[in-house]
Amino acid sequence: MASRKDARDEIQVDLFLPQLTSLPMRDQRETMERPFFSLSKRKRLKPIDYVSPDRKVTVHVSANSEYGLATIYDLDILIYCASVLIEHKRRGANDIPQTLHIVPYDMLTTLKRDAGGRSYELLGNALDRLQSTTVKTNIRSGDAVETTFSWIDSYSQLKDRNGQVRGMRITLAKWFYDGVLMEGGVLAIDPAYFSLTGGRERWLYRVARKHAGGAGSEGFSISMPTLFEKSGAEGDYRRFKFEMAKIVRENALPGYSLDLVQRDGAEPMIRMARRDSEARAPALSSPDTKSASPPSPKAKEAVRGKDELIRFPDQGHIGYGAFGAIARANLPAPQRDHNSVADDFRAFLRARDIAFDARNITTIFASFCAKQRPAS
Repeated sequence: MASRKDARDEIQVDLFLPQLTSLPMRDQRETMERPFFSLSKRKRLKPIDYVSPDRKVTVHVSANSEYGLATIYDLDILIYCASVLIEHKRRGANDIPQTLHIVPYDMLTTLKRDAGGRSYELLGNALDRLQSTTVKTNIRSGDAVETTFSWIDSYSQLKDRNGQVRGMRITLAKWFYDGVLMEGGVLAIDPAYFSLTGGRERWLYRVARKHAGGAGSEGFSISMPTLFEKSGAEGDYRRFKFEMAKIVRENALPGYSLDLVQRDGAEPMIRMARRDSEARAPALSSPDTKSASPPSPKAKEAVRGKDELIRFPDQGHIGYGAFGAIARANLPAPQRDHNSVADDFRAFLRARDIAFDARNITTIFASFCAKQRPAS
């Protein structure tokens, strides 16, 4: 017969069930264009001080000497929590809690992180940084009023009888909680964001999503010095400019294309625009994971009109252009890394002396993807 303590533990664990699944990701809009987070995984103690060009908006972020500033990777936890709040709102909940019951395994897998090994320890470290980082800002409250808060007020872990973490309670800062639930407080983000490994790439994606998401085909342009101020990045401007130029050359942000615009007698600008034309690239049906078959004649016909205008890239990422869309639509689940598939496809083309700009290159690539094995 189970003891009272055991029964109580099981009841506590049940508080975290059932779980939300297939959670659409949402990011808090006001944090997407101002420097709130360290862009490096290295411990940062130097504060972030930001004043907008019109002097009306200020942000000051300071670190606890033991933990350092919350990083843009720690932000993933807040994005997940914001997404849970919006899901409660979508379901018509009358009382959306400021304290969330979270299953760490579900959160880690949703954020495309390993859910084993040291993952739970690293998750605890991230929560410590979010709880100990202090933010002072007048965003939302007006020029004369400055609000001070930490990203989360508190958190606790619930462990089972074997010492395994089964659940977490995370109490969000009211500033963040209110910002998520206010009208227009969040923006949808591409789940591929969590696969971006660089802090600056992640930050630049959020800037692009905030500014270029509704800017139309012309996109949004911003000068490099202004971008540097908005980033809060450590290091000098020259280094920042070099790293931004590299990201623009790679042009691999999900959903957004980047261009470096040179100007006579002035610092360059970065232009960000939605990949709308690429988003309409051929999307062939995904094959069954057990018996992948080549695309149907109808699917081939869908891509034929674009074949004459496209070339498979000789090197680098296939990103989120036409070939990225084909890979996502045709690789068996769970999908292999798309860039590894791209390298294998290049070797396939060279071995068979097939031109990278062959007329039916998209159809060849779609068939190649459909015949790949799922990721192990």
